[in-house]
Amino acid sequence: MRFLIDFFPIALFVIAYKMADIYTATGVLMVATLVQTGVIYAIDRKLQTLHKVTLVLVLVFGALTLLLHDERFIKWKPTVLYASMAIVLAAALWIWKKNFLQILLGSQLNLPANVWARLTAAWVGYFLFMAGINAYVAAYYSTEDWVNFKLWGYVFPVVFIVGQGLYIARYLKEDDAVEKKP
Repeated sequence: MRFLIDFFPIALFVIAYKMADIYTATGVLMVATLVQTGVIYAIDRKLQTLHKVTLVLVLVFGALTLLLHDERFIKWKPTVLYASMAIVLAAALWIWKKNFLQILLGSQLNLPANVWARLTAAWVGYFLFMAGINAYVAAYYSTEDWVNFKLWGYVFPVVFIVGQGLYIARYLKEDDAVEKKP
């Protein structure tokens, strides 16, 4: 269910682009992200930092795209988001000696500190990869290709998250797995 909620704005963005243009799609993305954020808040009664940052960036870069009639802003929004997340996670872990991933998920997963550090390093690498690949496609490919990449590029997070699940599975105790089931 959560995957569908997360995929909803991108799917509508792609449909709007195919039916109209990048500017219509940007407006649809802005509204869909507002709706998505409202749904997440209604379900969880709170918003994670990533949801707040995503909403702000979509609204700011979307508004710049529409006001300046320049598609580059919406195309570079994912690069800014991914690079920001990588910088925050890396700085927290290696400069401030805080593991934000563990702080966010530690109550749900009981993992050794070194595993949390490896997971965070993997997320930093993933975010840098996603920032780089989005920047490359945004800079060197057509808007049509970039929109298609946004749709089919969803394979990257799915593969990464499945890989993360396989990695941490060996560190989870049977008791933890039984206790966490609803």
